[in-house]
Amino acid sequence: MLISEIYQSRQGEGLLTGTPSVFLRTSGCNLRCGFCDTPFASWEPTGEQMSIEEIRQAVSIAASKPIEIETAGATNAESESAEAATKFEPAKHLVLTGGEPMLPREVIELCQAIKEDGFHITIETAGTIYHDLPCDLMSISPKLSNSDPSQSRAGEWLPKHQSNRSRPDITLHLMETYNHQLKFVVDSPKDVDEILEYVDLVKPKDLSRVLLMPQGISTSELDKREKWLAPLAEEHGFTFCARMHIKWYGNKRGT
Repeated sequence: MLISEIYQSRQGEGLLTGTPSVFLRTSGCNLRCGFCDTPFASWEPTGEQMSIEEIRQAVSIAASKPIEIETAGATNAESESAEAATKFEPAKHLVLTGGEPMLPREVIELCQAIKEDGFHITIETAGTIYHDLPCDLMSISPKLSNSDPSQSRAGEWLPKHQSNRSRPDITLHLMETYNHQLKFVVDSPKDVDEILEYVDLVKPKDLSRVLLMPQGISTSELDKREKWLAPLAEEHGFTFCARMHIKWYGNKRGT
């Protein structure tokens, strides 16, 4: 498998925010989101070809390392919370992310091996591919029209992205099979109308597991969108989802 990076940090998004976790990032994606913050794993996939056993060993090593705490842009309370999280125990959570981690067929064997090693597995996916594999939390992030890249940047990838990015049938299958959360990236208030249409298609039983996350890679961007997005999420019974890793560490790799 082509692996972009393996490191330990804390989950910054969703229901497990703050949980010490090993992040295993595969390289390669079937989409080309204009706002993608990991182009090295999608637009220009790079990394190292690794066997399942090599990945397994690297995950074990990463899990045994204490988390380095930086708190760029964090409040005092957030900094204190970050420091409290440094009480070290080996990480028992693994976040499989990308790119699109469901893209390589080897992901099935990989998850089986990681599960045998005793990890809780979260898979971060756009919800366009289904596999039957071990997973404790399927974090599904359906892509809205706000993810469409520009024609000048994407070229022939634009129609591919637009035709592939929304697969509510597959999202529904994932929701019926796995413990899950639905996480939508929101750029402007008008995106919420599109989210409501999508939610009506898949009909989640628990609306609190529908997470609205502001688009942005800086604390100032995120704070600006939070002001109007948090009330909108509450209005519809959804959950506002901060990108806490940006506040803790800034926007950089390995965090």
